[in-house]
Parts: sequence; C-alpha cells; structure tokens
Amino acid sequence: MELKGKICVITGAASGIGRALCFAFAEQGVKHLVCVDRDTPGAEATAKATGGTAYTVDVSSEIPVTAMIDAIERDIGPIDLYWSNAGIAVSGGLETSNDAWQKTWNVNVMAHAWAARHLVPLMAARGGGYLLNTASAAGLLNQLGAVSYGVTKHAAVGLAEWIAMTHGDDGIKVSVLCPQAVRSEMTRGQEDHVASIDGMMEPDDVARICIDAIRAETFVILPHPQVLNYMRRKTTDYDRWISGMRKLNRKFGQLG
Repeated sequence: MELKGKICVITGAASGIGRALCFAFAEQGVKHLVCVDRDTPGAEATAKATGGTAYTVDVSSEIPVTAMIDAIERDIGPIDLYWSNAGIAVSGGLETSNDAWQKTWNVNVMAHAWAARHLVPLMAARGGGYLLNTASAAGLLNQLGAVSYGVTKHAAVGLAEWIAMTHGDDGIKVSVLCPQAVRSEMTRGQEDHVASIDGMMEPDDVARICIDAIRAETFVILPHPQVLNYMRRKTTDYDRWISGMRKLNRKFGQLG
C-alpha cells in the first residue's frame, strides 16, 4: 500500500513508536492522520506537529474504541489504514494480579480485536483496507520477567495471523510489528534488559522500516533482523531453545 492520499489512524501516538509513525506517515503525504492516545496533551502535540487530528481514547475499553472509529468514519472519512499500536508492559511472574493480567490483555490484545471487529466489515464492503498491530519480538520469542506481557504479545501475533488468513480474500491487508527494545518511556532505564541484548533501536528508525514494510505489504515486520534467526532456532529444536532461554533467565529474569 502507498500511504499518499490515505486516511490513517495510529493509536499510542503521544510518544515512542506511535509518535515516530505519525511523523513518518505525514512525510508520505497521507490525506488525513488521526493521532490517538489516552494522553491528551501528547496526542495533541503529535497532531499539531504532523498536521493531524487528535483523539483522546483509552483503548482498554471497547466502547471508546468503536465510538472513535464511528466518529472518524463520519466526520473525516473512511479509514484506509488503522494501526493498533498502543501497548503496556507489566513486570512479574505467576504472582501477577488478576487486575494486571486483565488490563494487559485488554490493551495488548482486545484493543486490536475490537478495532478489527468493527473495521473489517466496513473495509471489506468498500474493497479492502489495512490493519497493523504492534506486538513485539516477545510475541514470537516470549519475555523473561514479564509473563502477562509475553503471553499477550503471543496472542496479538496469533490474532493478526487469524485476520490475515480469514479476511485476506476480503481485501484486508495485515501486518504485525515485532521489534525488540525500542527507545521509549516503556523502555526507559532498561538498557541492560534482556530485550536490549541486541541494542535499543530508535523509534524513527523503526518507523522508516515500517514504511517500507507497508509498501511491500509484509506480514511480520522485524526491525531487529536477529529475531528471524532466533525464530528459526526455536522451530528447529524447541527443547534446545528452551534450554537457552533458561540460561538467559538465570541472567536476566529477575530484572523484570
């Protein structure tokens, strides 16, 4: 897909990857950019800097997500591309509280599902559209020290796969972004974390990679190329991979 002339929505737009994506999309000449975040000043700042429109939405609940989509479709126009980028990370193991599990599940998985459930019929009726979900390398490789994050990011990848398999013939394009550590508020102070083992990428660099992937309509976007090799090792010998992850856990697991 070429972004020029398209109406695009990006959640988590106040900072990090989402903010960088907004700037990258604006440079591509989109028709209208909608910058979404629960952080009102942050969303407004990104929108002002990119010539877009700000929406304050907490994507952890379904009604605000679907109401926002309806408002954009009514007031701005049909959404060509929707990037469900907002996410949260909660450190902890099996002691993680039910409330933390539910909040992580809602933001990291259900926000994608709610948007897709509402948008897929609309996009299919007009010939197609593009859904992009931000997951993580953790969705392919898991996450030491953060069980709810690793599990929900796996689910986010699975959801993207299911939509691509089920609705590709309806003209729905799907991509899932799976980076390792990217410099943001979420990763502040995490330079020694296991997710940063291959370095911490800048959001602007990730955004540029994403533009190329959208143009090529690539399903899985891997800003850190090492992740592909890790995936291959995992599928070639699962037991050996688990053994290697246990070694990493002994070194990094207590860092959260």
